[in-house]
Amino acid sequence: MTDRAFTVIENQWITLADGTRLAARIWMPEGAEQDPVPAVFEFLPYRKRDGTSPRDESTYPVFAAAGIAGVRVDIRGSGESDGVIDGEYTPLELANACELIAWIAAQPWSNGAVGMMGISWGGFNCLQVAALKPPALKAVISIASTVDRYNDDIHYKNGTHLSAQLSWAATMLAYQSRSPDPEIVGDRWKAMWLERLENEPFFLEEWLQHQRRDAFWKHGSIAEDFAGFPVPALVIAGWADGYRSTPLKAVEGLGDKAKALIGPWVHKYPHFAWPKPRMDFHAEAIAWWNRWLRGEENGAENTPQVRAYIQDAARPSLRREIDPGFWIAKDRWQTPDMATFYVEQYGTLAPGMPIAGAVGHDRFLKSPLDTGIMAGEWFTLKPDAEMALDQRLDDAGSLVIETPPLGEPQDFLGQPVLELDIATEADIVNLCARLVDVHPDGTATRVTFGVVNLAHRGGNAAPEAMPRSEKTRIRLVLDAMGYRFRAGHRIRLSLSTAYWPMVLPPPTDAGVTIDLASLGLALPKLGAHRVIELPEPENPDPLPKYTELAPGETARGVERDLTNGLTEYSIYEDTGLYEHPGTGLATRQVRDELWSIAENDPLSMTGTAVWTCDMQRPGWFVRTVSIATIACTATDWLISASVRAFEGEAQVFEKTFEKAIPRDFM
Repeated sequence: MTDRAFTVIENQWITLADGTRLAARIWMPEGAEQDPVPAVFEFLPYRKRDGTSPRDESTYPVFAAAGIAGVRVDIRGSGESDGVIDGEYTPLELANACELIAWIAAQPWSNGAVGMMGISWGGFNCLQVAALKPPALKAVISIASTVDRYNDDIHYKNGTHLSAQLSWAATMLAYQSRSPDPEIVGDRWKAMWLERLENEPFFLEEWLQHQRRDAFWKHGSIAEDFAGFPVPALVIAGWADGYRSTPLKAVEGLGDKAKALIGPWVHKYPHFAWPKPRMDFHAEAIAWWNRWLRGEENGAENTPQVRAYIQDAARPSLRREIDPGFWIAKDRWQTPDMATFYVEQYGTLAPGMPIAGAVGHDRFLKSPLDTGIMAGEWFTLKPDAEMALDQRLDDAGSLVIETPPLGEPQDFLGQPVLELDIATEADIVNLCARLVDVHPDGTATRVTFGVVNLAHRGGNAAPEAMPRSEKTRIRLVLDAMGYRFRAGHRIRLSLSTAYWPMVLPPPTDAGVTIDLASLGLALPKLGAHRVIELPEPENPDPLPKYTELAPGETARGVERDLTNGLTEYSIYEDTGLYEHPGTGLATRQVRDELWSIAENDPLSMTGTAVWTCDMQRPGWFVRTVSIATIACTATDWLISASVRAFEGEAQVFEKTFEKAIPRDFM
């Protein structure tokens, strides 16, 4: 089939019923008004003009050449769109999306069928919008998303508090503080900018006001009503990302409506993600859209329900270019059979079940508060130290149980389950469990992990203090994995009461007593499958090249003050200054983040994230500097934020925010 010519509409105003104008960038196949086409819609706050333009320009031209229009719209208050954002996945945002879908379907160039797609925010809201059943929405592709906003996003995980919550609140503060482009909005740009600066929310305040899984988190969590979800969903994720469990949860909940695809990737689209191998996302997506938006009988509905990359003895490294492994397919997903392990009398992890009535074998565990420095980010954007590194440093502060060297390979796909009896002298304790592949040379690869605030052991809606000095049964479901442990390797279970800075500490550091005789670990067997090949993209470097005006820089490090017992974890990300060759707009973002904690004092924990964002053209320069912080007392979370804005050298705006929010079983 010959590629279809297309045009790019750099900015299309779409006026909502309330009068708000949203800004869209549209890739339009030639002749669409005479021969109407389906459309793919993406709705984000990440700025079509600069923020997501590289990835948009890698995908939507390919869709348009296949006769599929691409409609990329900035959420209100973002990019060039009017107004001010009101939060994350709010009823207003989702209602606006439904209105936009109706607008697209009513255009003379549209065949009336719309698909919705996205990664992260866009992956979330395409599932959420589909659940609202807008008539023209016929299918979705959701990448790096969640079906449970409380437990599988950057906020909380089984009641533990993720540091990514501050990091992402700071990111959104920075993104929403940025100016629209005067080339699009004209002389209104400054008034629009000042309106945003004055009225944008600090998201962390709202998130901290909902520390349990309440109605706030249930909104937008399609797991609340899988049965009501109406359209086919292709759900994609990567093993190196925090959203790795979502595809399997989607097929378990949605059944035949969902297809799952999981690769070795970080938080990126599969055609340019790391570690390799990549997959030909464009061909996959076009077949999906042609099936559900055009009615083409191409067999997309017969794709195996689960396709997954089974990592084969992956190794941590300073940059993970390629993970060894193989692709498998399961035509239908079924609950896996489990390989069970227990701790035998000499402390070895052995096949079998805990022995009922066995004499308790108690071990006290209180990890150093800086255990976790090798964990990387919760969600990862690059295959460097954002990914988990060699686990031996963190294992030194953990209770470690492992098998002897394996006699033959063991393959797994699914979510491991850990059960054990624990006692503590505190109301609240965090427990982290990591599954580790120990290579023959001692290198330790984190395969997956799970965390739980023990006050949430019975659920996340109504936490209860742990009973004092009384053994309590705990069940912890770890994140999904697809992994082969080779012969000669060992399977290690590492338990810790800290996983900092990824997980923020509870107010006390009491430690736990673990009854090893009670411990049972169940690993999901790969089971029946087919080994398959997934085509890689023809273009190994699909992102467009912009003009580099100043290079970027990345740094990440840990500094221990051994005199004062202080550990600091620092992150520095400078994108460099790049100019878009088509628009002449040059942008730069610098993230400078620092976490600290003192030995034996969980209340010493602090985090500070500073973002500096520049936009410029000859004769025009604007900058915003956003700062967000978190600290704590035994009873409160202490948060603050500030934003300063500059036009040229002159400061044109400043505001500050400070608040104490009571801890709620945190």
